[in-house]
Amino acid sequence: MSIDPDHLTTTGDISTGDTITFKRSHLYLGLAPVMFVCGLAAGYLFWGRVDYDSVAQRDARVENKVGIDETQVGVGQIQRFDVRSTEDPCIGPEDAPITIIEFSDFQCAYCARFVDTTLVSLLETYPDEVRFCYRDFPLENIHPEARSAAEAAQCAFEQNKFWAFHNGIFQNQATLGKDLYMDLAGNIGLDIDEFEKCYSSGRFRGRVNKDFNVARDLGVTGTPTFFINGRPLVGAQPLEAFVAVVEAELRTQ
Repeated sequence: MSIDPDHLTTTGDISTGDTITFKRSHLYLGLAPVMFVCGLAAGYLFWGRVDYDSVAQRDARVENKVGIDETQVGVGQIQRFDVRSTEDPCIGPEDAPITIIEFSDFQCAYCARFVDTTLVSLLETYPDEVRFCYRDFPLENIHPEARSAAEAAQCAFEQNKFWAFHNGIFQNQATLGKDLYMDLAGNIGLDIDEFEKCYSSGRFRGRVNKDFNVARDLGVTGTPTFFINGRPLVGAQPLEAFVAVVEAELRTQ
């Protein structure tokens, strides 16, 4: 499936001690250091391997974790957070009954998967009922280009081309960096000089920081995390997961 950059429409994841003789006790004492050293070695080999093997899984754990304690929600009780969008890029009617706010990271593979497999279908399914808004949550500890990409996208938003730039970044995650951002700016018709000035000056660093802090205060620790009329949904969920929540919200309107 491909995405039209300007409009986001479809075009194509654990006692017997008295019987012990003096000589035997000395034997045990002599063996103790050896056993201790062997234990250390075995522990090093075991845990060293676990740490090594877990590196490839680290992004999956971090990017799909949210610090919200679901045990605090009673049976039949809906967990809802006060999260809004004011100056963020959004698509869909302003008066839509459902607002979905995504906290995302441009270098997150799961965020790209959501864009590629779910976002367009979701918007096509609910063209009048859903307003979708994007907010930044760059995980710089594992994604060194995430923040710069977020700032660049805000510069494109300033010129009313956020979604085209958003799509271009997610379609080119392997080559994130200034060269890509400049190429994208040219390809989607931005004022190149103004874009370069905006990006190089860090004009929107404060806005990206604001989004990050809002998400952290909400308990978000991974991407993508969504709030559907304040109801959290975590991870690159399939379309059916969004439909279930959206339909439940529509029934309450």
